[in-house]
Amino acid sequence: MTWLDACGRLIAVFLAFLLKLTFQGAYCKLEVSPAGPAPVNAISGSNVTLAVSFSGAHDPVVTWFMKDLPVLTWTINSPSPPDIAKNYSKVLRIAPHGSLTFVNVSLGYTSNYTIEITKSGLGKASTTFTLKVFENIQNVILSAQTDFAQEGTDRLTLQYSMLQGVVEEQMWFFNGIEINTNSHYLLEQQSLVILKPNRSDTGQYTVLLKNPFNSVTTDINVTVLYGPDEPKLEAYPAQPFYISGDYLSLSCQAEGFPQPTVEWVFGGQTLSGSHRGVLNLTYVQTSQGGVYTCTLLNEQTKQQRRKDMTLNVYERPLDNPMCSVHSVNNVDLQYECWWLGGTPQAKLSFPALSNTSSGAETFSLTFTASDNLNGKTVTCVADHPIEQNMCNITARSPMDVLPAVSTTVDSEGKIMVTIYCVSDASPVAVVSWSKDSEAVTSGTTYHISSDTTQFKIRDYNISNFLLHNYTCTCHNPLGSHGREIQLRGPSISNSSLFPNQNGTIATLMWEVPPTSVVTGFDIQMKGPDLLSKDGYGTQTRVSSNKFHTIQQRPGSDRSTDIFDLDPMSTYMFRIIPKARMTEGEPSEVQIIGPVILDEGLRGPAIAAGIPSSLLLLLLLGGFIFLCVYCNKNKRRPQTRYPVCRAVEKAVTTQIDTTPCNLLSGGLASAPDYNMLQQTPSERSVTLPTFVPPPPVRVATTV
Repeated sequence: MTWLDACGRLIAVFLAFLLKLTFQGAYCKLEVSPAGPAPVNAISGSNVTLAVSFSGAHDPVVTWFMKDLPVLTWTINSPSPPDIAKNYSKVLRIAPHGSLTFVNVSLGYTSNYTIEITKSGLGKASTTFTLKVFENIQNVILSAQTDFAQEGTDRLTLQYSMLQGVVEEQMWFFNGIEINTNSHYLLEQQSLVILKPNRSDTGQYTVLLKNPFNSVTTDINVTVLYGPDEPKLEAYPAQPFYISGDYLSLSCQAEGFPQPTVEWVFGGQTLSGSHRGVLNLTYVQTSQGGVYTCTLLNEQTKQQRRKDMTLNVYERPLDNPMCSVHSVNNVDLQYECWWLGGTPQAKLSFPALSNTSSGAETFSLTFTASDNLNGKTVTCVADHPIEQNMCNITARSPMDVLPAVSTTVDSEGKIMVTIYCVSDASPVAVVSWSKDSEAVTSGTTYHISSDTTQFKIRDYNISNFLLHNYTCTCHNPLGSHGREIQLRGPSISNSSLFPNQNGTIATLMWEVPPTSVVTGFDIQMKGPDLLSKDGYGTQTRVSSNKFHTIQQRPGSDRSTDIFDLDPMSTYMFRIIPKARMTEGEPSEVQIIGPVILDEGLRGPAIAAGIPSSLLLLLLLGGFIFLCVYCNKNKRRPQTRYPVCRAVEKAVTTQIDTTPCNLLSGGLASAPDYNMLQQTPSERSVTLPTFVPPPPVRVATTV
C-alpha cells in the first residue's frame, strides 16, 4: 500500500468521524410533548391513553409519574418488560413510543401524570397531563335542612345527594334565575346556603349538576314562614266617633304565612263572629264603646302580636226633632218641639216666634190663633254636638186630603185594606168616615183607629172592596174638607227594566196606583229559561214561548233583580199584581236583549203570512155575503147544491173580528180603573152597554 492509499483511508475515516459528530449534534436536545389534549376526560370503566411524541435521542428511558410517585419505567425498544408499580400493574400499559394507556380506568386514577424522558449525556425532558375520570350522575335528591324555613332565622341550607356520579360543575337557580355567591347566598360544595331567609325567598330552587358526559337537574319548593307583621287596625266607615245605632266593622289585618288567625277581645271577653279579621258591630250602643284588643297568631310558628284600638260611641237624641201645633181651647195655637234622649240634651228654639226663649229636650210656645199664622211655616232649630237639625210646622186648616192605601193579609187569611186619610191640617184634624154617604163605626168588618186617621176593612173577597165609595172628612178649628175614595183592584201603573252593563242581570221596577189593593206580585218571563242543570250536570237553557212565573214578591216590593240572563237572547218580563188569589191586569211587557219581531212574525213567516191574510179576507167577505144572502132567502124554498170544500171550510171556521189594542209585547191594554172610580157626574161620557151579537145559524151539507 502506498502512502497515497494510506492517506486516502485516513481522510475517509476522518470524514466518517466528522459525519457522525454532525448527526449526533442533531439529536443533542431531548423534547417530549402531548400528541393530543393534555387535559384528558374519561368515563369510569373505559380505556384511555395519554399520547406523547418525543425527539432528540434514540431509545431514551421513559418514566411516568402519578403526581410525584413513579408508576412506570421503561427504555424505548428494550426487550425487557416495563417496570410498573405493583398496585397499578393491572391498569397501566405503555406503548412502543412511550404513550401511557389505562385499561378499565377507575375514579381513583384521577390525577396529574408526568412523563420524563432521559438519555445519557443529553439530559431529560418532561410534560404533564391531567386525567379526570368521571361517572354518570344518577338519582340526585335535593333537600332542605327543615321542612319550613322561618323568617328571621340565621340560615337555610339546601343540599343535594346522589347515588353515584362525579360533578365537575354545579349551578343553582331561584325561580329560573341563576344564583351567584353574594351577601345573601353562599355556594358551597353540594349545598346552597341562604343567609337570613325572608318571605321573598319563597319559591322554586333548582340545582344543575354537570360533567363532560351527562347533566342532571332537580328542584325543590321552599316556603319561608313569616309574620304576623305589625297589625293594621281600621274601622269602617272611618270617622272620629260613631252614633248609637250605627253599623260598623273593625278590621285587624297583618301579613303572614300561613295567614294569621285573629281574635278580638273587649272588656276581658273574647268576641265571636269575626271573619278573616273583620268584626261586624250591628246597631252599636254606647256600652260597646271602649278599647278593643286584636291578637294575631301564626299557628305554625306560634308567633303572635297584639294591638289595641279605641272605639268612641256617642248617643244622639232619638230619631229627629219633632214639631207639632195643638189647639188650646179651640182658640190658641201651641207650637211644640221635642228631641228626646241624647247626651247632652238638644237645645231647642223657635227663632221666628221668639229670639229670647229656648229649652232643652222639649220646648213649647203658645199664641192666639190668627189668620197670619194660617199657612205660616215655623222652624224649630235643634242644636246637638253630634248633629244640627230642625223641623218645620205649619198651622193651616184642612184643605188637601191625600188618601193612601196599604194592603196586607191577616192571620185568618182575610185581605185587610187600610185607608189613610192624611191632610196638611195643623192642628191635627179629626177625621170622620162614611160609606156610600152613611157613617161608619168600628166593628168586625170595619175598624177606625184611635186617632181616626186610619180606616181598616177586612174581607175575603176582593170584589167587596170595590163595590162602595168611602169618604173621609177632616176638620179642625180652622175649617174642614172631605175626599171620596174608591178602591181599585190589583193593578200596575208603571214599570221599567234596567239591565246591567253585561246584560246578565236585569232590575225590574214597578209602581202601583195609590188606591190599588195589592198583596203580592208574580214576576213572569217569556224566553230562554234561566241557567239550569240537567240530570247529567250539564248547564242548559230551554226556551219557553209562554209567560211563566219565575218569582213571587210581597205587596210591599217595588223592584226585583233577575240573574243569569243570556246577553245574546231576548227575554220578555211582566208583573202580575195580585190580591190573594185574584190577579189583576199584567203590566206592560218589558223586553231585554236583541230586538226581534213578535212571536210568529219573523223571517219567512211574514212573507208566507201576506197571501194567507189576503185569503182570510176573501173568505171573510164570502162568509158575510153568504150570511146576508141566506137571511133574505131563508123563507123561500131553495135548491140545495153541493158546497165546495173551500167554502165549507170558510163557513165552519169561527173568525174573531173583535178589535184588540195590542201593546209592544202583544198584550191587551189594561182596563181604566180611574174611569170606574169616577162618579157619574165626573165621567165625560156614559159607560158603554154590552149588546150581544145576533145568533148566526150555520149548516153544513155532507
